[in-house]
Amino acid sequence: MPRPKLTYFDAPISRGEECRLALTIAGVEFDDVRLARDAWLALKPSTPFGSVPIFEIPGEGVLAQSNAILTLIGRRHDLHPEDDFEAARHEAMMQHVEDLRAALGPSMRMSDEAEKKKAREVIVATTLPTWAASVEKQIAGPFFAGDRVHVVDLKLFVVVVWLSSGKLDHVPASIFEGHPKLLGLHAAVRDHERVKAWYAKA
Repeated sequence: MPRPKLTYFDAPISRGEECRLALTIAGVEFDDVRLARDAWLALKPSTPFGSVPIFEIPGEGVLAQSNAILTLIGRRHDLHPEDDFEAARHEAMMQHVEDLRAALGPSMRMSDEAEKKKAREVIVATTLPTWAASVEKQIAGPFFAGDRVHVVDLKLFVVVVWLSSGKLDHVPASIFEGHPKLLGLHAAVRDHERVKAWYAKA
Protein backbone atom coordinates (compact mmCIF):
# COMPACT_ATOMS: atom_id res chain seq x y z
CA MET A 1 0.00 0.00 0.00
CA PRO A 2 1.20 3.57 -0.65
CA ARG A 3 2.80 5.13 2.41
CA PRO A 4 2.06 8.57 3.82
CA LYS A 5 4.59 11.23 2.93
CA LEU A 6 6.00 13.96 5.16
CA THR A 7 7.77 16.83 3.44
CA TYR A 8 10.09 19.30 5.16
CA PHE A 9 13.64 20.59 5.02
CA ASP A 10 16.55 18.54 6.33
CA ALA A 11 16.44 20.27 9.70
CA PRO A 12 16.67 18.24 12.94
CA ILE A 13 15.37 20.98 15.26
CA SER A 14 12.19 21.97 13.49
CA ARG A 15 8.47 21.57 13.02
CA GLY A 16 9.21 18.82 10.53
CA GLU A 17 11.22 16.88 13.09
CA GLU A 18 8.32 16.93 15.54
CA CYS A 19 6.16 15.24 12.93
CA ARG A 20 8.87 12.72 12.02
CA LEU A 21 9.18 11.76 15.67
CA ALA A 22 5.41 11.43 16.04
CA LEU A 23 5.23 9.05 13.09
CA THR A 24 8.24 7.14 14.40
CA ILE A 25 6.77 6.67 17.88
CA ALA A 26 3.44 5.69 16.29
CA GLY A 27 5.24 3.00 14.32
CA VAL A 28 4.10 4.41 10.98
CA GLU A 29 6.32 3.80 7.97
CA PHE A 30 6.43 6.97 5.90
CA ASP A 31 8.30 8.63 3.08
CA ASP A 32 10.58 11.21 4.66
CA VAL A 33 11.05 13.85 1.95
CA ARG A 34 13.83 16.34 2.73
CA LEU A 35 13.59 19.45 0.57
CA ALA A 36 16.44 21.32 -1.05
CA ARG A 37 15.91 25.01 -1.77
CA ASP A 38 15.22 24.59 -5.49
CA ALA A 39 12.72 21.83 -4.85
CA TRP A 40 10.98 23.95 -2.21
CA LEU A 41 10.61 26.93 -4.53
CA ALA A 42 9.00 24.67 -7.11
CA LEU A 43 6.70 23.03 -4.55
CA LYS A 44 5.66 26.11 -2.56
CA PRO A 45 2.83 27.37 -4.84
CA SER A 46 1.06 24.01 -4.61
CA THR A 47 1.07 23.77 -0.81
CA PRO A 48 -2.05 24.69 1.18
CA PHE A 49 -0.49 27.72 2.90
CA GLY A 50 2.84 28.24 1.15
CA SER A 51 4.64 26.50 3.98
CA VAL A 52 5.93 23.17 5.22
CA PRO A 53 5.68 20.67 6.78
CA ILE A 54 3.02 19.03 4.70
CA PHE A 55 1.68 15.54 5.31
CA GLU A 56 0.17 13.63 2.42
CA ILE A 57 -2.04 10.62 3.10
CA PRO A 58 -2.88 8.51 0.05
CA GLY A 59 -6.59 8.65 -0.67
CA GLU A 60 -7.19 11.50 1.76
CA GLY A 61 -5.18 14.52 0.68
CA VAL A 62 -2.55 16.93 1.92
CA LEU A 63 -2.52 18.43 5.40
CA ALA A 64 -0.42 21.44 6.42
CA GLN A 65 0.54 23.14 9.71
CA SER A 66 2.58 21.18 12.22
CA ASN A 67 0.04 21.29 15.06
CA ALA A 68 -2.70 19.95 12.79
CA ILE A 69 -0.41 17.18 11.56
CA LEU A 70 0.65 16.26 15.09
CA THR A 71 -2.95 16.25 16.31
CA LEU A 72 -4.06 13.98 13.49
CA ILE A 73 -1.21 11.53 14.07
CA GLY A 74 -1.89 11.64 17.79
CA ARG A 75 -5.59 10.94 17.43
CA ARG A 76 -5.06 8.04 15.07
CA HIS A 77 -2.25 6.40 17.04
CA ASP A 78 -3.15 6.96 20.69
CA LEU A 79 -0.68 9.81 21.14
CA HIS A 80 -3.28 12.53 21.86
CA PRO A 81 -5.95 12.53 24.57
CA GLU A 82 -9.46 11.31 23.81
CA ASP A 83 -11.01 13.61 26.41
CA ASP A 84 -11.99 16.89 24.74
CA PHE A 85 -10.79 19.18 27.50
CA GLU A 86 -7.50 17.37 28.01
CA ALA A 87 -6.91 17.36 24.26
CA ALA A 88 -7.52 21.11 24.16
CA ARG A 89 -5.04 21.58 27.00
CA HIS A 90 -2.39 19.74 24.97
CA GLU A 91 -3.22 21.78 21.88
CA ALA A 92 -2.90 25.00 23.88
CA MET A 93 0.62 23.98 24.91
CA MET A 94 1.51 23.20 21.30
CA GLN A 95 0.35 26.69 20.38
CA HIS A 96 2.47 28.04 23.22
CA VAL A 97 5.51 26.58 21.43
CA GLU A 98 4.44 28.26 18.21
CA ASP A 99 4.05 31.57 20.06
CA LEU A 100 7.67 31.27 21.18
CA ARG A 101 8.82 30.56 17.64
CA ALA A 102 6.90 33.61 16.47
CA ALA A 103 8.65 35.74 19.10
CA LEU A 104 12.04 34.48 17.93
CA GLY A 105 11.21 34.75 14.24
CA PRO A 106 12.14 38.40 13.63
CA SER A 107 15.62 37.89 15.12
CA MET A 108 16.20 34.95 12.78
CA ARG A 109 15.90 37.32 9.84
CA MET A 110 18.21 40.06 11.17
CA SER A 111 21.46 40.47 9.25
CA ASP A 112 22.90 43.19 11.48
CA GLU A 113 24.72 41.37 14.29
CA ALA A 114 24.38 44.18 16.82
CA GLU A 115 20.65 44.41 16.19
CA LYS A 116 20.30 40.63 16.50
CA LYS A 117 22.28 40.55 19.74
CA LYS A 118 20.12 43.25 21.28
CA ALA A 119 16.88 41.52 20.23
CA ARG A 120 18.00 38.11 21.50
CA GLU A 121 19.16 39.54 24.83
CA VAL A 122 15.69 40.96 25.38
CA ILE A 123 14.13 37.60 24.52
CA VAL A 124 16.49 35.77 26.90
CA ALA A 125 15.75 38.24 29.71
CA THR A 126 11.98 38.40 29.30
CA THR A 127 10.22 36.13 26.79
CA LEU A 128 12.03 32.86 27.42
CA PRO A 129 11.80 32.85 31.24
CA THR A 130 8.09 33.70 31.12
CA TRP A 131 7.47 31.06 28.45
CA ALA A 132 9.37 28.35 30.33
CA ALA A 133 7.67 29.16 33.65
CA SER A 134 4.27 28.70 32.02
CA VAL A 135 5.34 25.32 30.67
CA GLU A 136 6.96 24.19 33.92
CA LYS A 137 3.84 24.62 36.04
CA GLN A 138 1.75 22.52 33.63
CA ILE A 139 4.04 19.48 33.32
CA ALA A 140 2.88 16.52 35.41
CA GLY A 141 6.13 14.63 34.86
CA PRO A 142 7.95 12.94 33.41
CA PHE A 143 5.88 13.77 30.33
CA PHE A 144 3.42 16.62 29.98
CA ALA A 145 0.44 14.58 31.18
CA GLY A 146 2.21 11.98 33.30
CA ASP A 147 3.69 8.61 32.41
CA ARG A 148 2.66 8.42 28.73
CA VAL A 149 4.21 10.24 25.82
CA HIS A 150 1.93 12.35 23.62
CA VAL A 151 2.59 14.48 20.55
CA VAL A 152 2.78 17.62 22.71
CA ASP A 153 5.89 16.15 24.35
CA LEU A 154 7.60 15.85 20.99
CA LYS A 155 6.94 19.49 20.19
CA LEU A 156 8.33 20.58 23.56
CA PHE A 157 11.31 18.25 23.15
CA VAL A 158 12.32 19.68 19.79
CA VAL A 159 12.11 23.31 20.91
CA VAL A 160 14.16 22.54 24.05
CA VAL A 161 16.82 20.80 21.94
CA TRP A 162 16.98 23.85 19.68
CA LEU A 163 17.16 26.53 22.34
CA SER A 164 19.53 24.68 24.67
CA SER A 165 21.90 23.61 21.91
CA GLY A 166 24.22 26.57 22.42
CA LYS A 167 24.15 27.08 18.66
CA LEU A 168 21.61 29.90 18.60
CA ASP A 169 23.55 33.13 18.86
CA HIS A 170 23.09 34.99 22.16
CA VAL A 171 20.88 32.27 23.68
CA PRO A 172 22.83 30.42 26.40
CA ALA A 173 22.72 26.61 26.49
CA SER A 174 21.75 26.91 30.16
CA ILE A 175 18.54 28.81 29.37
CA PHE A 176 16.26 26.13 30.91
CA GLU A 177 18.42 25.18 33.89
CA GLY A 178 15.91 26.52 36.39
CA HIS A 179 13.09 24.38 34.99
CA PRO A 180 13.63 20.77 36.10
CA LYS A 181 10.29 19.46 34.86
CA LEU A 182 10.90 20.82 31.37
CA LEU A 183 14.39 19.31 31.32
CA GLY A 184 12.96 16.08 32.69
CA LEU A 185 10.44 15.98 29.85
CA HIS A 186 13.27 16.50 27.38
CA ALA A 187 15.20 13.60 28.93
CA ALA A 188 12.14 11.33 28.93
CA VAL A 189 11.53 11.90 25.21
CA ARG A 190 15.25 11.58 24.41
CA ASP A 191 15.38 8.23 26.19
CA HIS A 192 12.25 6.81 24.56
CA GLU A 193 13.20 3.59 22.77
CA ARG A 194 11.86 4.65 19.38
CA VAL A 195 13.36 8.13 19.62
CA LYS A 196 16.77 6.64 20.38
CA ALA A 197 16.38 4.28 17.42
CA TRP A 198 15.42 7.21 15.15
CA TYR A 199 18.54 9.18 16.00
CA ALA A 200 20.74 6.09 15.85
CA LYS A 201 19.86 5.91 12.13
CA ALA A 202 20.81 9.55 11.49
